[in-house]
Amino acid sequence: MPKNCQHMTNIHTDKILILDFGAQYTQLIARRIREFGVYCEIWAWDHDPAEIAAFGAKGIILSGGPESTTEAGCPAAPRQVFDAGVPILGICYGMQTLAVQLGGATEAGNQREFGHAALEIIGNDALLAPVATSAELRNVWMSHGDHVARAPEGFSITARTDRLGIAAFANDAKKIYGVQFHPEVNAIDL
Repeated sequence: MPKNCQHMTNIHTDKILILDFGAQYTQLIARRIREFGVYCEIWAWDHDPAEIAAFGAKGIILSGGPESTTEAGCPAAPRQVFDAGVPILGICYGMQTLAVQLGGATEAGNQREFGHAALEIIGNDALLAPVATSAELRNVWMSHGDHVARAPEGFSITARTDRLGIAAFANDAKKIYGVQFHPEVNAIDL
């Protein structure tokens, strides 16, 4: 190993798997993870389940996408995602498929929501705790039509907006989290 590389660690030790449901922001999710110095890969949501299980991710992110969980035969996370025993984060459609697959419910919105929204953090969970230090509203980016109407049993609702009663949910014991907004998008990107 070259002397100048001896201090480097194996970037593949802590790796994140992003399952892409066709979101416009999936590459931005990967960029944000890499900005933290963490290795990640983007695979299609219907990638070979055996390879998903063998990847050895320290966490899995389910991206957004254009499909609707209110339609029969919509894309869903493979069982191996839940069997991996690692933290899972669903973003937008990813949150919606988590809700449906884990016994919650989604519904079509009366209109699409696209743009800034004021997020109110109303629960305490491991995901939002670092930004929940005050009662102030957080400016987040929304881009969705459907939304979660009922969180799965065992999940707490941790954030809402003036339009959504469920903008985030969490089950800290299972390390499964969902956000309807796009945390990968910030004002600099717009």
